Amino acid sequence: MKKAFSLCLMICMVVSVASFSFAGDKAETVNGWISDSKCGAKGANAGAAACTKKCLAEGAKMVVVTDSDQKILNVENPDALKGHEGHHVAVSGHVTGDSIHVMSVKML
Repeated sequence: MKKAFSLCLMICMVVSVASFSFAGDKAETVNGWISDSKCGAKGANAGAAACTKKCLAEGAKMVVVTDSDQKILNVENPDALKGHEGHHVAVSGHVTGDSIHVMSVKML
């Protein structure tokens, strides 16, 4: 009986710790333009799609320029935004500092 109680208590503690570690893991949605690291906020408009694609092909990094404050977020997983270069989008993902790990994208 003591072993069963100890095992149950240990399982409860593990589940409790795991639930706390996942509690702060919520996705955030930001609206903005898909641009490149070379042009940044200057490439955050409807007419910059061709330039954005060219700069990305030349090795620039993909970024999201937010609508609210023109903040530039480096994209950790640019393959998730493939085909949206130069588009105005709503990006859901995990924002950490000045970067975002994209979970989903939706055209605006």
